[in-house]
Amino acid sequence: MKKFISSSSAETKRFAETLARRIKYQVSSIKYRRHALVFALEGELGSGKTTFVQGFFRGLGIKRRAVSPTFIIMRKVKLPATSYQQPATRYVYHMDAYRIRKPRELLKMGFKEILSDSCNIVLVEWAGNVKRILPKSTLWLYFSHGMDKHERIIRIAAHARA
Repeated sequence: MKKFISSSSAETKRFAETLARRIKYQVSSIKYRRHALVFALEGELGSGKTTFVQGFFRGLGIKRRAVSPTFIIMRKVKLPATSYQQPATRYVYHMDAYRIRKPRELLKMGFKEILSDSCNIVLVEWAGNVKRILPKSTLWLYFSHGMDKHERIIRIAAHARA
């Protein structure tokens, strides 16, 4: 498990932006993905999940500010045409599963179809609530508060913790 320690919101955003830029260029060269590229974001309230998404959006070239979709569950954002090459990613879905009690609630919203499209990137906050329906290849990011008021710890793992 890799670990990143951030001392500020700006640093968390820069980390996410760098990650998104690397992924954007790698994804554009992958032609045979079976499903969406999924990032599961787990952590307590205020641990930096939405801040991470804001930086991730910026790294993908998305100008609009990411806000947590807690009450609407899901936002679909089209990437600027300059951000991808065919058949690369064209949409980013930002989801918040905080209010989801049963994974089938997301399935009713077309989540299976979103996951089956290899041209999508999916960021799921509170992903533990729906981990049964996430692909095995999901990249898990665990956010926690550090020792200092503004410090955040981000751990990256290939698989969900039990």
